[in-house]
Amino acid sequence: MTKEEIFLKFQDVLVNDFEIARDSITPGAKLYDDLELDSIDAIDIMVKMKEFLEGVIEPEQFKKAITVQDVVDMLLPLVKKS
Repeated sequence: MTKEEIFLKFQDVLVNDFEIARDSITPGAKLYDDLELDSIDAIDIMVKMKEFLEGVIEPEQFKKAITVQDVVDMLLPLVKKS
């Protein structure tokens, strides 16, 4: 899975499960400030993204993500190989 594919999957989760407008989900969008997510949302996101991953997202690692691109970069080494 490429960075673009991860971005699109992550974007789909945010649109479908958190009702965030697709056009506001850009690589530079800040998770907590721009997209108004909170720590409970972060846990839900980790659960939703788990189906695409081989590895495990550590909650402490996810807390360090500031932008959508940070999440994509964090997920890239964990995605299932197709």
